[in-house]
Amino acid sequence: MSGGGASSLQTSVTSFAYSTSTALTPQTYIKGPYFRGYLHREVTTVRYTRFERARIIGARALQISMGAPVLVDIPDEMIDPIEISIIEFDTGAIPMTVKRED
Repeated sequence: MSGGGASSLQTSVTSFAYSTSTALTPQTYIKGPYFRGYLHREVTTVRYTRFERARIIGARALQISMGAPVLVDIPDEMIDPIEISIIEFDTGAIPMTVKRED
């Protein structure tokens, strides 16, 4: 009888893993000594401080001034890299993230 209980437990774990893998939320697979499985994250908007915003826009403006491709459509008369990077930041097109120390 104990073998039957183990197989039903295995089936329930398998169905649980299947139901979590089909979820629409972003997920991360974690493999470690204390936890193994999918960790579901909620999608939230990132709020940057004014210092983080200035650093991201300045770094992107430097990249644009050095010849990096522009990631959004801009008018032909706009040539200022800072203005272009502000538009990219506001549209969310800049592929930079901030690593915060908590």
